[in-house]
Amino acid sequence: MAGSSKRILFVNSEIFPYLPQTPISRIGMDLPHGIQERKHEIRSIMPKYGCINERKNQLHEVIRLSGMNIIIKDVDRPLVIKVASIPTVRIQVYFIDNDDYFKRKQTYCDADGKFFADNAERAVFFARGVLETVKKLRWAPDIIHCHGWISHILPVYLKKAYKDDPIFSGSKLVLSLYDDTPAEKFSEDFAKTAAFGPVGEKELALLKEPTGINLAKLAAQYSDGVIMASDKVPEELREYCASLSLPALDYNAKAMEDGSYVDQYNDFYDQL
Repeated sequence: MAGSSKRILFVNSEIFPYLPQTPISRIGMDLPHGIQERKHEIRSIMPKYGCINERKNQLHEVIRLSGMNIIIKDVDRPLVIKVASIPTVRIQVYFIDNDDYFKRKQTYCDADGKFFADNAERAVFFARGVLETVKKLRWAPDIIHCHGWISHILPVYLKKAYKDDPIFSGSKLVLSLYDDTPAEKFSEDFAKTAAFGPVGEKELALLKEPTGINLAKLAAQYSDGVIMASDKVPEELREYCASLSLPALDYNAKAMEDGSYVDQYNDFYDQL
């Protein structure tokens, strides 16, 4: 596929200006814009956190995409899809929403800084919601590029539960790692919660110890390429990724500063 136009799906934990500016949220806006300027077709998806002002950002529900339920812990959870545009860069963003998981005003911790007890469930809902949304769009991505820990369960679903779906049969998974790995443990039943179709105990073995590092390792295990998008990625995680012998792109501070990382990432997509 080198040099040809591709369809690239960006799965983001944060996108500026919907969330405050951070290295992850800035890449969430600038990278899709840059890749689109290089004549690729893009889609971007993120969670619709309750702190995102729908009126100010002109979000609206996409009725044709909403309307299905995702079962988490034997409970039907409605999947609501919303969309908005970032006028300054001319890109559309889809939002995964559900009142149980994303209505609260905080992202991952409550007002007292306590890690949400259901963050594992939220990650599972988000990942499955993304894949079901793409199926409903009938838009087959060549590359799926995941950013942020809340996207880290998606690679195992893509490679195991959705591998025979024609929408995803040609998709390659790129994982960008940052310094956002949660220090807190997820709920002890994370693996049980995440089990879905052919994704079971064997595939989720790393989650027997449900840490942020192990969740990131799981994402890397089912990825086709890994990008170190921060100079503060934990060393244990770096070493694990190196042991997988995957195509890898190391952190480049100068490229991040001057924006040339977009070309580096574009070239990396071509290698897969």
